Amino acid sequence: MRQTFDETTDPSFGARHLPLVRARMAEQGLDGLLVPHEDEHQNEYLPAANDRLAWISGFTGSAGAGVVMRDRAAVFADGRYTVQVKAQVDPAHFEILDLVEGGVPAYLERAPQGAVIGYDPRLHSPDSLATLKRAAGRAGAVLKPVDVNPLDQAWGEARPQQPQAPVVAHEDRYTGETSASKRARIGAAVAAAGADAAVLTAPSSIAWLFNVRGGDVIRSPLPLGQAILRADGTATLFLDPAKVGNDLPAWLGDAVDLKATDTLEAALEGLAGRKVLIDPAQSSAWYFDRLEAAGASIVRAMDPCALPRAAKNPVEIEGTRQAHIRDGAALTRFLHWIDTVAQSTLPDEREIAEALERFREQTGALKDLSFDTIAGAGPNGALPHYKPVTRTLRRMEKGSLLLVDGGGQYLDGTTDVTRTMAVGQPSADQRRMFTLVLKGHIAMATVRFPEGTTGHQLDALARLPMWMQGFDYDHGTGHGVGSYLGVHEGPQRIAKAVNTQPLLTGMILSNEPGYYREGHWGIRIETLQVVTSPDPIPGGERPMHGFEQLTFAPLDRSLIDVDLLTPDERTYVDAYHALTLAKVGALLDDQVRDWLTVQCAPL
Repeated sequence: MRQTFDETTDPSFGARHLPLVRARMAEQGLDGLLVPHEDEHQNEYLPAANDRLAWISGFTGSAGAGVVMRDRAAVFADGRYTVQVKAQVDPAHFEILDLVEGGVPAYLERAPQGAVIGYDPRLHSPDSLATLKRAAGRAGAVLKPVDVNPLDQAWGEARPQQPQAPVVAHEDRYTGETSASKRARIGAAVAAAGADAAVLTAPSSIAWLFNVRGGDVIRSPLPLGQAILRADGTATLFLDPAKVGNDLPAWLGDAVDLKATDTLEAALEGLAGRKVLIDPAQSSAWYFDRLEAAGASIVRAMDPCALPRAAKNPVEIEGTRQAHIRDGAALTRFLHWIDTVAQSTLPDEREIAEALERFREQTGALKDLSFDTIAGAGPNGALPHYKPVTRTLRRMEKGSLLLVDGGGQYLDGTTDVTRTMAVGQPSADQRRMFTLVLKGHIAMATVRFPEGTTGHQLDALARLPMWMQGFDYDHGTGHGVGSYLGVHEGPQRIAKAVNTQPLLTGMILSNEPGYYREGHWGIRIETLQVVTSPDPIPGGERPMHGFEQLTFAPLDRSLIDVDLLTPDERTYVDAYHALTLAKVGALLDDQVRDWLTVQCAPL
């Protein structure tokens, strides 16, 4: 099995590792040290060698931060990890604080006057660092860059090796555009921005621009590396030589120069006198420091690959459609198993996650999971980002709900889908809350919107049915998704938080409203959808974007209170189920197809 259920950290990490780090801090004259979750590539999911926050504190969530002072320390996590962080981190050694409300800046505002707090410039973007510096300044403290990270020194020989997964070609039949074509148009965009070259540090941009994939980042086919793209479309790609096979240079072509990563600093110095585009929200401060020291003129702008990567071309969209049909058939087999076998055997969360993984493996096309499966039985389903581990496993239990959120990485697309299922006969309250979530989900699936609309402007539509009844959920409604890349992809998203990026044709986003009753159960309905081109609406005056559904798997009709749905909402559910039966039914055996036919019958 790809997913493991063993815990890699424990709360004793703080007692064991804090003294080691503080000793190294003292050697450098530091009163404090910033420990972000992000690594040198600003990754969300990290190689083990880069998971510094987990090593110092025990906290393994995908978002967080830490601050270590001489006599105290703090770990910050957001609402998704409220329960997890308390279970993983020893409160005797770390204060546990909210990452969003105040966060690290508020903590730094209480730093002792004159304190010198170290930071590793490789781990912070200039944008985030500027906020932290202002906060420290208000306390009369200063942030000081370190050449050698005290935490890395303390970790020492016990630190895992950096990943060295082979970098392989990702064929044009999946990408829909050659790397040479991408480099030419991105190079032209660099020139239009007034720059001679761009420094690219995001693994997803490296993978997309050069049509390559790797395996350095868990659950994402990403290679760790950097690139310098020049305005004429030529480029230098920096990779660990251990990742480079005999076929890669030929795939990249003569216009791409392959160099070892240890030559990167010299290459940046070689940009002296040039105008260099680099993303201050994505690339670390270390690059800016090196370029400024070399005498380059920095053009601060968004990674020029970000929007072209997010707005999928027709080949990528069709590949994603096919990946979802294949994945939908696997998920339907799983849902049939839950509705039949599991209702009597009442498996635990590990057995549930392993069953879903087996069904995906049986497609013969699965390259990896797109993230570790979330299988939350009963109260565990009320934790939005719960990951089953041996210590916390629960069994399905009658009268409760099961929430399962998982996805697969396929050469032609990345999937991410959540379904909530009743165990036994659902209560009227469970049916009511599921249907309120469904109403919000339908609103987001069917909305039409003009060009220039952002996900922030749409977010309230998914929440409105719950808001009107006095309920809400504390996570975003939708995140971007890559094409055989990361399951979380920006810059597009649908959330309460302000996001100024308009939704563009070809962007793939999730639609995942939810409701979580702490101590009882959770509900989430998630499908992926792609932004369609703006088309006229009969009788209207302006063309409007919409969403095409990509995910096809049945909803648990026992949880739908039909009386709470409008006629249009019932029509939507019936049409969605009819499409699900048509698209995935042919891939199923007779027994599962007969079950799906019943599940997809009109309401």
